Amino acid sequence: MTTKATPPPTSIRGGEGELIRYTPEDVVELRLLPYKSARTLRQKAFARELWHHSDGGRITFTAEDIRRNSELGAVEPLAISRAA
Repeated sequence: MTTKATPPPTSIRGGEGELIRYTPEDVVELRLLPYKSARTLRQKAFARELWHHSDGGRITFTAEDIRRNSELGAVEPLAISRAA
């Protein structure tokens, strides 16, 4: 029985669920974080201001990294007390 082997995925994003890795370009394109350029994401990652992975020198983001980075900018609602 002859079957063809399926080629491995060519992109970094080829995975399931938590295994998906997003490049800085993907994050900006999909608007997953509030940054407008991939360069800004790379600079913040190099400065260790954002959660990320350095896979062989390439900066990538997992879903967990994006969640953690979103929490960094989270602001709690202002509690206004009503004085009588």
